[in-house]
Amino acid sequence: MADVVRAALIQAQWAGDKDMMTKNAIRSVQQAAAEGAKVVCLQELFNGPYFCQVQDAAWYDWAEPVPDGPTIRLFMDVARENGTVLVVPVYEVENTGVFYNTAAVIDADGRYLGKHRKNHIPQVAGFWEKFYFRPGNLGYPVFDTAVGRIGVYICYERHFPEGWRALGLAGAKIVFNPSATSRGMSEHLWRLEQPAAAVANEYFVGTINRVGVEPLGTNEFYGQSYFVDPRGQLLGEVASDVDEAVVVRALDLGLIDDVRRIWAFYRDRRPETYNQLCEA
Repeated sequence: MADVVRAALIQAQWAGDKDMMTKNAIRSVQQAAAEGAKVVCLQELFNGPYFCQVQDAAWYDWAEPVPDGPTIRLFMDVARENGTVLVVPVYEVENTGVFYNTAAVIDADGRYLGKHRKNHIPQVAGFWEKFYFRPGNLGYPVFDTAVGRIGVYICYERHFPEGWRALGLAGAKIVFNPSATSRGMSEHLWRLEQPAAAVANEYFVGTINRVGVEPLGTNEFYGQSYFVDPRGQLLGEVASDVDEAVVVRALDLGLIDDVRRIWAFYRDRRPETYNQLCEA
């Protein structure tokens, strides 16, 4: 396993239908792979609009099983054909009326490794997610992939430090945060929270947002996808706030050990003093 891994984030806008979003995502994965990317993450609910801007049960029909639905089966082939680890966020149905906001993780040989179900579910104007999703029930899994151990933390979850820490304690070297977030107060937080999480937990973070205004609402998604290293420093430029982008960066995983020797946050944790955090 190489110390330097090229990783990619796919920042996209709504193209009008699921098939076109899927085709565009495949082309973007191919572009990223051509640029040397060995792990690629798509944005939250990548193959649809962000339908949580409205509350309409018709969108339940967009959900599909994971991993046995058509989208994940297709991207298992895409991963194998391009030799890339893929993080593929979709709308999941488990049983009739039981839905999750889910990201499947597929290894570079096309094997399905598992999934993360979004644990923290917002319910505020324009983000009516409790109408569509149950809270996740799989905890904070970390996946052993061809590029090393990776984790996933979806959109609104980034506001909660506990999950970031759980992924670090489980050995994640790269954590992906696929998102759908729009202009407003969150745009200021977008530049703060993920670098802070990378520093506090001493791993790489790749965070993705979509762009544009979609037909279901007036929210303008502001893009600005980026990678940040364990020192909290941006790797290259932040992506555009209006245009689609394939963001490919080289992540030197050896930096994690260097940083952890200087800042011994894991050594100096005091979990025996944290009990009240789970009792409140």
